[in-house]
Amino acid sequence: MYAPGDRPRVVAKALGCGADVVVVDLEDAVAPDRKEYARAATADLLTERQPVPVHVRINALDGPLAAADLRALAPLPGVAGLRLPKVGGPEQIVRVAERAVTADGGALPLYALLESALGVEHAHAIATAHRAVCGIALGEADLRADLGVRDDAGLDWPRSRVVVAARAAGLPPPAQSVHPDIRDLDGLAASCAHGRALGFFGRAAIHPRQLPVIERAYLPTPAEIEDAEAVIKAAAAHPGAHAFPDGRFIDAAAVTAAHRTLDLARRP
Repeated sequence: MYAPGDRPRVVAKALGCGADVVVVDLEDAVAPDRKEYARAATADLLTERQPVPVHVRINALDGPLAAADLRALAPLPGVAGLRLPKVGGPEQIVRVAERAVTADGGALPLYALLESALGVEHAHAIATAHRAVCGIALGEADLRADLGVRDDAGLDWPRSRVVVAARAAGLPPPAQSVHPDIRDLDGLAASCAHGRALGFFGRAAIHPRQLPVIERAYLPTPAEIEDAEAVIKAAAAHPGAHAFPDGRFIDAAAVTAAHRTLDLARRP
């Protein structure tokens, strides 16, 4: 769940809305004349650990504000990670990682947002640039503008590219970018279903009403759970590859996928 850093009351509400992670945004959600206040307010909040992990999206890495963001926020105990906007290449990750050090000298987890054609082209290099990188994802609003894409289907290749790059780097599947229309819950559900089919897992939100839709879309359905249980049962009874009565071929990969489905279904 994203929340603007210059609105502490909104951030406080976000911390209790049920999101897995709250992202305090110092970048696009904050007007230029509010940047200093947003940083100070965020630093004040994150002097203590929060009930859910809090990440901070700092300002543009090639601009004048990012260095101050890092100095003020990286050592704080309430910062669980940094979201890095508009990453175009691995060298930016390395520079941030050298400065994003926790109070005890550890590496602060970094999450790179790829929001340009250049970032997408360098996806795997960015994902493997430093041991502190814990995830990559797309920022689709800026990417649309950079590519001149008007139809949503025009983003399918970059989406698949970032999924493959994350997995090739040994990172978790990326979360989808935000759905900007907070009233369009049917559109959000359809978009999540498409993202899940492409290999994404989870999604960033900008309003609490989006969270239940995202969760339903990414958790296994009763039919998927039943099928996974049947696959595991059949594999236990007949070790090795074999065919189901309906013609589906069951092998080790299918069993692994079934266990993943059941693990997700048991998610707290």
